[in-house]
Amino acid sequence: MCILQARPKGRQSCCEFSSGEVSLMGVFVILLTVVTGILALAYAFKRYQKIMSFNVENDRIVELSDIIHRGAMAFLFREYKWLFPFVIVVAGLLGWQVGVASAVCFVLGALCSAASGFFGMIVATRANGRTSFAAITGVNEALGIAFGGGSVMGMSVVGIGVIGIAVCYMIFQDANIITSFGMGASSIALFARVGGGIYTKAADVGADLVGKVEAGIPEDDPRNPAVIADNVGDNVGDIAGMGADLFESYVNSIIAAMAVGISVYGGRGVVYPLMIAAVGIVAALLGTMFVKVDGSGNKHLQPYIEKLNRGDPAAALRNGTFITGGILIVVSLVITKAMLGDLNIFWAVVSGVVAGVLIGFVTEIYTSGDYGSVKHIAQASETGPATVILSGLAVGMKSTVIPVFLVCASILISFKFGGLYGIACAAVGMLSITGMALSVDAYGPIADNAGGISEMSHLPPEVRKITDKLDSIGNTTAAMGKGLAIGSAALTALALFVAFAHSVKLTSIDLQDPKVMAGLFIGGMLPFLFSALSIEAVGQAAQAMIDEVRRQFREIPGIMEGTARPEYERCVDISTAAALKKMVIPGLLAVVSPVLVGYLLGAQALGGLLGGSIVTGVMLAIFMANAGGAWDNAKKYIEEGHHGGKKTPQHAAAVVGDTVGDPFKDTAGPSLNILIKLMSVIALVLAPLFI
Repeated sequence: MCILQARPKGRQSCCEFSSGEVSLMGVFVILLTVVTGILALAYAFKRYQKIMSFNVENDRIVELSDIIHRGAMAFLFREYKWLFPFVIVVAGLLGWQVGVASAVCFVLGALCSAASGFFGMIVATRANGRTSFAAITGVNEALGIAFGGGSVMGMSVVGIGVIGIAVCYMIFQDANIITSFGMGASSIALFARVGGGIYTKAADVGADLVGKVEAGIPEDDPRNPAVIADNVGDNVGDIAGMGADLFESYVNSIIAAMAVGISVYGGRGVVYPLMIAAVGIVAALLGTMFVKVDGSGNKHLQPYIEKLNRGDPAAALRNGTFITGGILIVVSLVITKAMLGDLNIFWAVVSGVVAGVLIGFVTEIYTSGDYGSVKHIAQASETGPATVILSGLAVGMKSTVIPVFLVCASILISFKFGGLYGIACAAVGMLSITGMALSVDAYGPIADNAGGISEMSHLPPEVRKITDKLDSIGNTTAAMGKGLAIGSAALTALALFVAFAHSVKLTSIDLQDPKVMAGLFIGGMLPFLFSALSIEAVGQAAQAMIDEVRRQFREIPGIMEGTARPEYERCVDISTAAALKKMVIPGLLAVVSPVLVGYLLGAQALGGLLGGSIVTGVMLAIFMANAGGAWDNAKKYIEEGHHGGKKTPQHAAAVVGDTVGDPFKDTAGPSLNILIKLMSVIALVLAPLFI
């Protein structure tokens, strides 16, 4: 049964161009890509300076922000210390088996991924307290600080990504070699996502079950020993973790398109994805100018911003994304015609952009309290936690339908207009708005932290009202970001799979071959095993956290009266140790599985493994992310006063649902995106060994 068919037009060297004109074009595109990457980093640095210049005149806010910052950075340093030997060992094996160039690219990819997470974490943990204090002035000032912190993460990811790819390509001049750059990025991303997810959910579950349900105290109450660990977890999971996730998706989509493009358009096919990425960065930089509620600070755009956003921060974030996508589509039309001579690939790029935006919108429908799915789960709380769980599972399963159809539509449209290269470019198109999409997504944890700091600092109710509004919007933007991450994972994994098929000259996969069927079933099983290990790790870590919080409530007199300080550091240490210990086995599972199957059963079976893992991995990722998001917002919907509000049996039932959903949406679900891409890129890098 044939499932692969390329449209080759004669293979060339990756640095060979068909004419002197195209050669000059290639050089120009690479230099332009580096320049746009530098612009993105310059923007990020300018935003960082602006945030740091904002003075917080509240000692309690400063103290809490510093505690969260120290906890987050301590975790990050310890995580990178654990990963350093892994990077060295894998680089050594690559240098031995594949080549020194691949080893160098792998290390550079790992370093770039770590650097983007590091920069994003520094700013996010400095912007949280400033957002709380800015909310005293008004919503526009608070939105500016929170989004500014998120945009440092977004622009750092795309800036470092395109510069890293361009530099590797200039040095080695071979798109096949720089696939190892993507492998390095994916390796770090998987451990960051799994480790960060275990950390944040262990703290979150412990804080909710003991604090909210057993002790009956509010969320983010300073009397809860796990509350600081929970706030730290928001950063290590949703800032460093999500940043690493989209960084590796971003660079792998570009690299896969470069590897496939050589056989279709020659040198132009190699540099075209870089050009689209460069356009996406410029579009994102322009889009950030519209993320304001009143247009202050820009007299030329002020009338348009005020008309578009009408004082609504949610509209400001949404319109910034739409404007970025619109600019990208218009400029891509001109670029495609100029570089490739026709508009076929343009339609492939557009299909990716549109699918990404629509998947994010569909995700919002299934996970926002403004729509029926979340309200249905909240209604189920009237009959207890069992029906909350059942209704949430049903919502998650139903939520896979439309995103799958959107991904399929993008695949079919992009293949019709550009063959396998079109599919790869659709992934590039979907991820070319990463600068803006990740800025909006990273805004969420900063707003969440700001709300917690406002509560713990006992700021006036009107301030907490603003931070709660920003936090609520952040929940929606986070869900949309997860939707984009899942959709891009499907297309990126498929693009990497196509590149792998090219490398091993695999034109079809025979489902009647027993080795292929074995690989298919193993691949289909791996996301389930990976998810089980991740969820089990959260459960074990959460149990340790629950025991510790109960001990402190029991043994430290004065906590509940507010006269004694809880031992926050002890809870932070429990989450850190558990995350670092439990992330190892799931991470190694992703690295070892494709190597063993490829070595023992061959390239055909490895192709089956990749196909099986992509299908089940995408389904599980959508299901778990949306079920978890729906449970979370059903709890918040009840906390707003519906179905009895807080401190009722309905609220307790919703908290149970949210607790089940926590590892779904923030640990296992997002990590599956990286799992399927990491296995695909490992197969691509090691393809010469399996021929």
